[in-house]
Amino acid sequence: MSLRLRILHQDDDFVAIDKPAGFHVHPPEDQAHSAAYRANALAILRDQLGRYVYPAHRIDRATSGVVLYGLTKESAGALGRQFASREVAKTYVALVRGWIAETGTVDTPMRGNLEGAGAELPAVTRFERLARFEMPHAVGKFAHARYSLVRAFPETGRLHQIRRHLRRISHPIVGDTVHGDGAHNRLFREIFGRQYLYLKAHRLQFRHPRTGIPVTIDSPWNREWHRAFDWLGVCPWTPDGLGQ
Repeated sequence: MSLRLRILHQDDDFVAIDKPAGFHVHPPEDQAHSAAYRANALAILRDQLGRYVYPAHRIDRATSGVVLYGLTKESAGALGRQFASREVAKTYVALVRGWIAETGTVDTPMRGNLEGAGAELPAVTRFERLARFEMPHAVGKFAHARYSLVRAFPETGRLHQIRRHLRRISHPIVGDTVHGDGAHNRLFREIFGRQYLYLKAHRLQFRHPRTGIPVTIDSPWNREWHRAFDWLGVCPWTPDGLGQ
């Protein structure tokens, strides 16, 4: 049975999917690794719908959540222009190391790649803390492990922006093998039995590419997030919580 993606919305102009972690939004430029080339949501969605689709934006391979594809070049272009002009409201949820401030903004510029080459580009991420936790597990020199659940609102769209910005203020995302904390990543692997990046593209708010009507699309919580919520003792359905 071929892999199928969860469709969050579909009409004549665009489709929104719940991209699983570990999948590219579209085929990577380097096609030397055939397995990575096949593990892309565009190809899976194209086969699932039986028609071509056009990516309107992208999120990191390791990040899960809402991704939009146009069903025509025109609708993909209209959506893409909203992303480029920062008209799309993007809400991410992350689980981070330590007790982060209640609210804040990180506006450290960053280069467009992870190798440090090229010019620095403006990058802005706002955040708000949803909850904080202290767990009875020793990590490094600390007797207890501390975590925060965070909403992040990226105002720009740089490579690994949220991951790099949260690391910049000493609150790396749990499960981030590139910018994260190895000791806390190991603890989560020991508890849950696998590596997982706790960063979700939880909500997109934008205008419909043809009608202009406001649209809001949410990504529901998957098994990995529910297992973490159970362990931390938080319910995503509480009034001050996260929604679905």
